[in-house]
Amino acid sequence: MGRRSALRLAGLGGLATAGALGMPATASAAPADGLGIPPYAPTGRRPRYRRATWSQQFQSGHGWTAGGAGTASSAEDTGVFTRGDRSIRVTTAGSGVQSYVRKTGMGALDLTGKMIRLIFRVADVTHLSRIAFYLGTGGLANSFSWRVHTHSATGTNYVQSGEWVTVHLEWADVTSASGTYTLSAQGQPSVRSGFTDMSFAVYDDAGAAVTYHLQAIELVPDTTSVFPQGVVSLTFDDSHTSVHDLARPVMDPHGMPGTVYNIADAIGTGSFLNIAKMRSLQDSSGWEMAGHSYANAVHTASYPKLTAQQVDDDFRKLREWLVGNGFTSEHFAYPHGAFQKTTDGVPVDLLAARHFSTARSIISETIESFAPAMPYRLKALTGINDGSGVGGTTLAKVIGAGGALDRCARSGDWLILCLHRIVEGTPTQSTELSRAGLAQLTAEIEKRGITVLTVQEAMAYYA
Repeated sequence: MGRRSALRLAGLGGLATAGALGMPATASAAPADGLGIPPYAPTGRRPRYRRATWSQQFQSGHGWTAGGAGTASSAEDTGVFTRGDRSIRVTTAGSGVQSYVRKTGMGALDLTGKMIRLIFRVADVTHLSRIAFYLGTGGLANSFSWRVHTHSATGTNYVQSGEWVTVHLEWADVTSASGTYTLSAQGQPSVRSGFTDMSFAVYDDAGAAVTYHLQAIELVPDTTSVFPQGVVSLTFDDSHTSVHDLARPVMDPHGMPGTVYNIADAIGTGSFLNIAKMRSLQDSSGWEMAGHSYANAVHTASYPKLTAQQVDDDFRKLREWLVGNGFTSEHFAYPHGAFQKTTDGVPVDLLAARHFSTARSIISETIESFAPAMPYRLKALTGINDGSGVGGTTLAKVIGAGGALDRCARSGDWLILCLHRIVEGTPTQSTELSRAGLAQLTAEIEKRGITVLTVQEAMAYYA
């Protein structure tokens, strides 16, 4: 059997069914037909699934209420679900006002050492505005809130139409507090136990209604017992030689390795790394040489602008190139963070799963977790720079009081930072960080006692 006829893409045949997968009945698996077996498939070394210590799966008799001025209708749905035999379906009113699924007056819950796992689906995200989650007491008079998702009309979204999505909410992600609850200057919640109320809230954009399904709200163990000060992964996109020449001398004295997401086509040209420097980073300093794309032109275009076959071919060539040059990483970062569907309708993250163990985005609505909620949509904070008026995320917001490092260190989370080029002077664009800025960043990480791991190390830790 030939390469192109050996295997239908695993998992995509289910896109044509409703029921357990809950995908649109009109979806087609045809674009996946003919994709062959990858010569270097991922090993499948993934962290063990975290079993819930408390679970509400919205089966018969769940006792939760759908409501809010923004709710038009709700029902138990036995046709669209991903657990058990049903989910709860809610349609918003198209008014931009809060719609929710809520329960108050439950037995008090202790979330010390726990994170919240949400499993939900939005049928069509065109008019989705945002999703939030509330936890508290007194009918939510006292509450903490999380920003689960804010929808973008132009960028890549973690929540996409017709897909079951899993999100982990950690203490580092709390965005606000009300009533008797407070957040410290470092972003630390005043209490982590005694909660009796929960609410999953959805807002449409007031342009049209949105239908969503809620499948589960659960509590699962976090990693504070293993990494009480959290983990940071310093990742570098695009293979710039400044990673070797400027970043490495700053990070080596701290014993901090990085992950480089490489464009194979660019290696050995212009201002990009060469094989010798890549091997030196890997073999002498413990860095990880991961994948970003095979062809530079593909990186420039981004995968959603290509067909499934073109994307799969680039993934295959990239893995062959990495293995052929002695680089063992099975991890990948999407060019421009984009993992939407290809031009012929195949989700790029499902294609990535054929070749790699994880794929990183540049979505940073919440901090990443162990184990990741969706390993092929790893979250990362990008655009970190110490320039002036160049956009992106200022270094001060990362290292300052209540910033990303403080929240990571106090919640035992996995903070993935996406960097690009390191420069000697002042950055002139959001993809640049000065050498002095990197030195400040690494010093602040060390001061907080945060462990630094490559993506490969972080993922293998719990395998």
